[in-house]
Amino acid sequence: MVTKRFLVLFCVLGFAAVLAVGGWLVSSRIESPADVAARAAPPTPSPILVPVEERVLSSNIVTRGTARFGLPQAVSIAPSALKAGAGLIATLPLRNTQFEEGGVMLTASGHPLFVLQGELPAYRDLVPGSSGEDVRQLEQGLKRLGFDPGRLDGTYDQQTSAAVAAWYRSAGWEPFEPTREQLVAVRTLEQDLGDARKRQVAAAATAAAALPAVESARATAERNNRAAAAELAAKQAERERLLATAQKAPPLTVESARATAEHNNQAAAAELAAQIAARALIVLDPRQPKTAREAADAKLRVAQAAAHRTQLEGELAVQAAARDVEAAAREAQLLAEQTRLAAEHVELATAAVKSVRLEGELAVRAALDALRVAKLDAQLAAEHVDRFAADLAMARGKLGVQVPADEIVFIPALPVRVHEVTARVGDPLRGTVMSVTDNQLAIDSSLPLNAALLVKPGMSVAIDEQALGIKATGVVAWVANTPGTHGVDGYHIYFEVRVTETPIRLEGFSLRLTIPIAASKGAVTAVPVSALSLAADGTSRVQVANNGALEYRVVVPGLSADGYVEVTPVNATLAPGQLVVVGYGNPEQRALP
Repeated sequence: MVTKRFLVLFCVLGFAAVLAVGGWLVSSRIESPADVAARAAPPTPSPILVPVEERVLSSNIVTRGTARFGLPQAVSIAPSALKAGAGLIATLPLRNTQFEEGGVMLTASGHPLFVLQGELPAYRDLVPGSSGEDVRQLEQGLKRLGFDPGRLDGTYDQQTSAAVAAWYRSAGWEPFEPTREQLVAVRTLEQDLGDARKRQVAAAATAAAALPAVESARATAERNNRAAAAELAAKQAERERLLATAQKAPPLTVESARATAEHNNQAAAAELAAQIAARALIVLDPRQPKTAREAADAKLRVAQAAAHRTQLEGELAVQAAARDVEAAAREAQLLAEQTRLAAEHVELATAAVKSVRLEGELAVRAALDALRVAKLDAQLAAEHVDRFAADLAMARGKLGVQVPADEIVFIPALPVRVHEVTARVGDPLRGTVMSVTDNQLAIDSSLPLNAALLVKPGMSVAIDEQALGIKATGVVAWVANTPGTHGVDGYHIYFEVRVTETPIRLEGFSLRLTIPIAASKGAVTAVPVSALSLAADGTSRVQVANNGALEYRVVVPGLSADGYVEVTPVNATLAPGQLVVVGYGNPEQRALP
């Protein structure tokens, strides 16, 4: 059993040894793809070297364009408010007629159409008193033509009017004088001013009279108040007097008079009884003499007469008391009526005091109101006078020489030439009558989209055409903002070149335009663009041949033009004549020196 296992093991080991030897033999005769590629690859190329140069670099954009005069601009005539209607055109210029500043472009109904330089079009009549940029343009034009308008302040004053008149007359035309409507307006304003001054004088007189009226109303109110107060005081005193009188002791009553009379009668009766008793004693006494009896009789008669008199006096006193009572009653009644009337008079006097005070206040207030109204009327009248005076001064100021809107045209650049006449003789002078172009030559051209960003207004342009022997100079006037405008396709952007100097006429010719985009300041160290490479850290470098070996040197690139780029070495030198690698070629054709 063991022997069988060893036999199997030896068989397996032998088979493995045979496989190993076979694999070695096979592997020794097989080549890897890398070995095959290495054996089949061409030999290592040799570098292509060019020398470093020192040169002036400049970058240009070259395109073509067609020369022309300035773009046509319309000559439009604004209607004049100074005239009843538009005049009829009498004369018109011919095509290509050239006009300098101050020239007469056409005539209409006996009036000229002057041309002056200015950016703002003529849109209104220029009259004395006007102000604005259009007036300043007129003043500047007059100054250039030799007519002194005074200060160039944009205000049409009398000196400006005189300069306009001199300008018209020097050109053989009569200046535009004040219109009939303006003269009528001045006369109307003069009349209005006279009426306003009359109203002002009347209002001032009314205001002056209103002030004493206020003082008079105050004095009258004060006097009436004092009089009413005095009257009230008198009525109150009368009422107090009557009240005091009513409080006095009333006279004796009839009963008191009767009691007094009864008392007096009883006293008189007692006296009479005493005399009767005394006489009886004397009469019954025989001893009494006759004279005593006569005296007793006399006393008795006296007592009787006194009793009778007392009785009569008592009756009279009673009657008098009755009359006094009646009189006192009537007097009390009269006093009560007088007291009532006095109280009513006091109430009336009190009301009169209030009424007089209110009437005085109302009178003073009315006088103050009248004074305020009079002052306001005077103020309004003065304002009316000032306004009419200002309007009159303005209207009189406009009576000078004027420039109607249909007798002047402002054009931004002069001289100009007539491009096309659209109006006809006999047409009303209104709207567009012709178009003109300036004498400035311009060239229409276009730029590719990527080049248009580099071209800016003001850049110089070299203009030439070798076949025609043309050479001129110009500047970029403007560059369009969007592609596909002004007749170019959507892949180009229009731009305009203004010709600054040319020895011959260029209009209508197709010309080459060279626009310098950038240039180095003198000669700089430059290498071909293909010599520049980018390192892993993002820096620029060139590979330089140095004593049979190649080494990289870090540089800072600058202006690139015509296949060369300006380079500035960072930590090493790079001199003209040194060789830099621009590529690699066949080693059999190019060897390393």
